[in-house]
Amino acid sequence: MDIAGITLKNPVMPASGTFGSGQEYSGFMDLNQLGAVVTKGVSLVPWEGNPTPRIMETPSGMINAVGLQNPGIDVFIERDLPFLRQFDTKVFVNVCGSTVADYLEAVERLAGQGIDMLEINISCPNVEHGGIAFGQEPGMVEYITKEIKRKAAQPMSMKLTPNVTDITEIARAAEAGGADALSLINTITGMRIDVKKRAFSVANKTGGLSGPAIKPIALRMVWQTCRAVSIPVIGMGGIQSAEDALEFIMAGAAAVAVGTANFRNPCAMPEIIEGLEKYMEENGIKDLQEIKGIVNRKEK
Repeated sequence: MDIAGITLKNPVMPASGTFGSGQEYSGFMDLNQLGAVVTKGVSLVPWEGNPTPRIMETPSGMINAVGLQNPGIDVFIERDLPFLRQFDTKVFVNVCGSTVADYLEAVERLAGQGIDMLEINISCPNVEHGGIAFGQEPGMVEYITKEIKRKAAQPMSMKLTPNVTDITEIARAAEAGGADALSLINTITGMRIDVKKRAFSVANKTGGLSGPAIKPIALRMVWQTCRAVSIPVIGMGGIQSAEDALEFIMAGAAAVAVGTANFRNPCAMPEIIEGLEKYMEENGIKDLQEIKGIVNRKEK
């Protein structure tokens, strides 16, 4: 699979925030197997994240309100990047920020660092505009994409929030701003209440719902987006198996990211890769490009 001129050995990668920078999982799998490693969100300065408790299981998924906790870009460059460079896999760095200036400075700092792609998390609250996420307003999406594109040394994928009225409107805005690819979906805002404690289950009250529960919604949004834009889409949301990954590819995704499944099964991604290879062999498929977006082609 090819994304914005980057050739992946296979289309499977972790979803940002579920894999750290790979250190925790390297004892369970060979990171060389992955198409790419997508890092946890990196910000210009350290972020403490939200108060605890901030993770809660739900039927067929989980809610997290971690709040993008990370040690900041200096630690990432000094500690995490040298570790990732040991492996024969692409490195995608997720970037988060609270202001446009934060994103721009972080992106500039990452130039010349041996990174293959930037994934820009625009689900972050925009502190300059009352805390509304950057990714919820088409005008802001196009603006921040255009500004980052001017500074970015690497191709960039804009990570889209599903918490909008029309995902295609947001996707088109990112494409108009110069995005090289799109990553979707991020988590869906949800809530749990502990009836015994008569209190919210996570301190932040709400959090991001992920896991199998959101897969049908994610699949629908990926399908809609692939029909609305001409740039590659990395699909994610509830992928647990090779069959799940195939659904996203058949909907038009160029690659897939696996998130919550990694917590349940640290070997989920190698198993998905093996399952994709088995499917291709059994069905005489030489290149997944043969079935990419096939459901759209059958409509014509």
